[in-house]
Order: sequence, then C-alpha cells, then structure tokens
Amino acid sequence: MRLIFFGSGQFAVQSLSRLVDEGYDIGLVCTQEPKQAGRGRTVQPTPVEKFARMHALPVRSPRDPGDFRLLTEIQNLAPQIGVLVDYARLLPEELLSIPEHGILNVHPSLLPRWRGAAPIHRAILAGDDQTGVCIMRMNAELDRGPVLLRTTVPIHQTDTTGSLSMQLAQEGSSLLVDALDSIADLSPLALDTQSACYAYKIDKGETRIDWTRDAESVDRQIRGLSPSPGAWGELQNNRFKFLDSRSEAVDGVPGQVLDDQFLVACGTGAVRILRLQRAGKSAMDAADFLRGFTIGVDAQFVV
Repeated sequence: MRLIFFGSGQFAVQSLSRLVDEGYDIGLVCTQEPKQAGRGRTVQPTPVEKFARMHALPVRSPRDPGDFRLLTEIQNLAPQIGVLVDYARLLPEELLSIPEHGILNVHPSLLPRWRGAAPIHRAILAGDDQTGVCIMRMNAELDRGPVLLRTTVPIHQTDTTGSLSMQLAQEGSSLLVDALDSIADLSPLALDTQSACYAYKIDKGETRIDWTRDAESVDRQIRGLSPSPGAWGELQNNRFKFLDSRSEAVDGVPGQVLDDQFLVACGTGAVRILRLQRAGKSAMDAADFLRGFTIGVDAQFVV
C-alpha cells in the first residue's frame, strides 16, 4: 500500500518510524518548513524531516499544503491512503480527496474530548483520569471526522505531558498499523458527543504559577506544561521553570518554602518540586540543584 505522510513534531516520528519498520511504501513525507531554534537561532528542520532524510525518504516542506505543485506531485504518486500525525496545519479538501481511502489522523485524545492543538496538555491540566488515541478519517473540519479506532490510556498522578506524549505516540503508532491493515473493513465508532471540548493552544499567560491556588491545581499545571512551555515562578530575583512535582497535604503561606527539600506552600496544601530549570541553565533534579543553590526555609516566591 502506497501512502503519503504528513507530520512535523517528535510525536509524529514514532508513527513514521513504525511505518518504515513495517515496510510500507512511503511515496512522500510532507513536513513544516525549517525554523529558527535554540540560543543561536540556527535554522533547524523538523524532527520528521530529520528522520525522513536519515532513511532516504522523499521529503517536502511546503509553505502551503494546498500548493498546486504539491497537489500535482501527490496525484502523480497515486497513493492509496494518507497519514497525518502532529502536522499542525489543516489540509485542503483537494488534498484530502486524492488518496483512495482518504487521510487518517493519529490524534492523542479520546475524541470528541480535546479536539485541537494541545490535547495532552489540556487533559493533565483538567485532571482527567484517562486519555487515549483515536484514528480518525479526516474531513474539512478540525478533528471532526469519523473515528475508526481508539484506545484508552490512564493518566497517572506522576505523568507529565512529556512522559504521556511518549506513551501515546507508541500506542498511536500501533493503532495506526492496525487501521491500515484493516482499512477496508473499518466503520465509524459511536462517540459521546456530550464530552466534546476544544484543546486550545497553551497561552503564555497560563504558564506563571499562582501560588494561591490549591496544590493539586498547581501540581497539574507543572506536570501539564512540562517540558514545554513550562510553568514558572520567581524567587530571589531568579526565574525557575518547574518540570515535575507532587502535591502534599501540608499548609503554609502561599509561595513560602516550607523545608530544605523544596516543598512550596499553595493556597491549600503544598507542592514538592522534583525537577526544575533555572533561567539560562540546564534542567536538573531538585536534589542535585539544591546541592549547588541554596534556598532557605521560609524563602518566599513572588505570588
């Protein structure tokens, strides 16, 4: 079966890698254009482009996926099906209609819950106890096509968006292969439309920690925004990005450091900081960080 693949981020690499391992005929890989990244602002290709070039796959990075030249190239390839994973761009109807079996999307949520750009972040932030992956046949509406397969994954109190993304990427790649192997026999699943909601992209204003909130909310904010964009707080004229934490049933003045192992009081309860990153420095476990940076008991984060 010849297919075309659309993807950009690291989440998509797992599916593309699985397709290569399974021996699918990948006629073309489409990804976003290279962007400036890092401290030096050097131009970097997407993770998908890096993978595609390493495996000698034909790759394009069109500014517009509806470009006439791209549409013509895809038509000439005559793909039976398309796959889209973490591409972050909508496809035009002309493109969706080219493959015989349409284009499948690997979406990391239990649709129709958390349609949109940040489904993994939003599931943790909301305190959901489960999420999953759906294989959806795309249409012109965002994340509203028929769902063909889905699998459920529990969300643990130790999960971050980073760790959960890795698990969902693996689950999604396996579910994708199942869908491709039985594509002619799949029928749309009945969905609970009452659970429908939209996963808006994370706004910069959501990243600063409000220590007057309850500890469970702050803990979910830290884990839900880790590793990117990261929840942050300010202490002793230093800005810290927090990457992992646990909530504890200990009370104190909001924002106050309660012990020498980085327990910080919230409006109700407290959060134990487990991993963090000081501005301009590398990420570290809190225990290692505290061996080189003193934060005294009763120190006060800006509230």
